[in-house]
Amino acid sequence: MKSLGPGLVFAGTSIGVSHVVQSTLAGADYGFTLIWAVVLANVFKFPFFEYSSRYVAATGEHLLEGYRLVGKWAFSLFLILSLLTMFPIQAAVTMVATGLIANLINWSVSPVILSAVILFICALILLIGRYPLLDKSMKVMVFVLALSTMIAFAVAVKHGSLAQPQFEKPFLWNLSGISFLVALMGWMLSTIDVSVWHSFWCFERRKQVHYQPSMKEALFDFHLGYWGTDLMALLFLSLGALVMYGIGESFSGSAVTMFSTTISCFDAFPRIIREASVIIFPSAKKHADKIYFGWMMVVAAGSLLIIGFFLNSMKILIDVATTMSFLAAPVFAYINYHTVIDSHVSEEARPSRLLRISS
Repeated sequence: MKSLGPGLVFAGTSIGVSHVVQSTLAGADYGFTLIWAVVLANVFKFPFFEYSSRYVAATGEHLLEGYRLVGKWAFSLFLILSLLTMFPIQAAVTMVATGLIANLINWSVSPVILSAVILFICALILLIGRYPLLDKSMKVMVFVLALSTMIAFAVAVKHGSLAQPQFEKPFLWNLSGISFLVALMGWMLSTIDVSVWHSFWCFERRKQVHYQPSMKEALFDFHLGYWGTDLMALLFLSLGALVMYGIGESFSGSAVTMFSTTISCFDAFPRIIREASVIIFPSAKKHADKIYFGWMMVVAAGSLLIIGFFLNSMKILIDVATTMSFLAAPVFAYINYHTVIDSHVSEEARPSRLLRISS
């Protein structure tokens, strides 16, 4: 029980745009055709996410420290790519949360204002409760989300498909279809750089409970979150296929929750800058909290500017962010692999031959 937590925070982070928007859209536009893409994306990315839990359990350090030991090139490249994707990703997940919350509470105020309110609430939670409150609240959110999604899926199955008999299935292998496939797999189940975030949360969980989990315990927590998230992706795709496929309706392109994803991203991006600052400038450790809180404000401001600009074209923003993640995935995968097989990781803690072949 002491080791459980980071895997569920990871799940709460992952069950966001990739599920609510992209998976549902895959089902709505292509029916059950793209189940293979969702499954393959999860299977192919699995080793590189698993390495985050493995590395922390083996070394007691987060993955960013491992990047530094692999080489300045790995550390610098991760930092540069994080700075490039930080604002569009935070803006995209916040816009999705904004739209869904607006529909739930019937709020007609500007989405930019509601986005600011959501980010302010996230900041309060993180400032007051730090990681322990994030951990506790995420467990509740993931449980409620999983339960409600399974109920919705059961209801949809009971009612059956609503596709019209005369509906013609769209062709996948053209420019439009392949572009969507890239966007779908880019954030399915999440971006590989989230493995570094997960290592931060594993590191924080150890400090929170004063317990160092074994490799088996750490990996159990990870597997629970990872494969549970995979199942949720299939449920969201099925909801799109059963409820929207073939009925002649399409999703709106404007700003429409994934509060769990919003708050975890809002925690992770400032953490990256804080930990990188401490690694580059060890004397900055005494100012670590100020760096974290300061960058939280920077991320909020930058995200709100992007939201204001893309207010009526949410789909474009999400496709840009997910495609950037798709293109960056091999880079992060390569770095993660070399980090976990590096000489500073003990031989018994390194991945098995099967995982290496899979990588």
